Amino acid sequence: MPEAIERYVKDGATVALEGFSHLIPFAAGHEIIRQGISGLTFCRLTPDLLSDMMIAADCVDRLVCSFFASGSAGSLYEVRRRIQSADPRPLEVEEYSHHAMTLRYHAGAARLPFAPIGSFVGSDIPGINPDIRSVVDPYSGKKTYVVPPLNPDVTIVHAQRADRHGNVQIWGITGTQQEAVYAAKHVIVTVEEIVDDEVVRSDPNRTLIPAHAVDAVCEVPTGAHPSYVQGSYDRDNAFYREWTPISKDPARLREWLDTHVRGTHDHAEYLQAIGADRLLSLRVAPRPSGTVDYGRRALLNEGTVK
Repeated sequence: MPEAIERYVKDGATVALEGFSHLIPFAAGHEIIRQGISGLTFCRLTPDLLSDMMIAADCVDRLVCSFFASGSAGSLYEVRRRIQSADPRPLEVEEYSHHAMTLRYHAGAARLPFAPIGSFVGSDIPGINPDIRSVVDPYSGKKTYVVPPLNPDVTIVHAQRADRHGNVQIWGITGTQQEAVYAAKHVIVTVEEIVDDEVVRSDPNRTLIPAHAVDAVCEVPTGAHPSYVQGSYDRDNAFYREWTPISKDPARLREWLDTHVRGTHDHAEYLQAIGADRLLSLRVAPRPSGTVDYGRRALLNEGTVK
């Protein structure tokens, strides 16, 4: 992962780190902090703890987002300081709705000039974002809002598994990872495990991101902590609750970054700093899904097909 971040994430780049509720690529965000990358335009459907961390680490100059949230566990005080008081410096924000952000990725993936959206009728958001504009629908003659395409320089996502070619499989809540990947110039995927090709081939419908769209695939176990990965580990709810007092105190926040991110060599050392007992408490019990039969062409020498 450090090599992939160094190769593709440059100062001043537009970077999307997507994952909705689970599969949030915290490990990749931490590596961006470790490498001191700055001046980023940071795109994310829901600015959350990862956004708070990267902004506090002075990686981000501009935030493109919707629905500020900290996992229903408190407030994002670094984001608030920057927006409300320009403390210690201002943060430029371009705000949309979840639906509008998804449509922006859709338009970017399809290389369209814009995407129409009906849900901004009656909303205040167009009044604070000049990039949300209105046009005349050529079919009905009525006014409709449109949003511009979003084409990140790099999209980074986390997933349960991939093969060595970069065919990525995801289950659980999928969010906008697929759209954000196809919209980007380069794509980095971190996964809980890299598996044999046959594992992916045996269950092709879980392959949401095919290899041709991926520039780098990196095995990073527990790479979404403190968020969760469906089927692998639970969300660290205690961490989310603890973040509010950490974030509220700028000195304490920077001390946490220095100890757990900048002061660790890599994600493995970050996990050591979090503590083995804490991580063990997040383990989940197995709950396998059902299996399906995809079928295959029967050969004549295999006998009669009944």
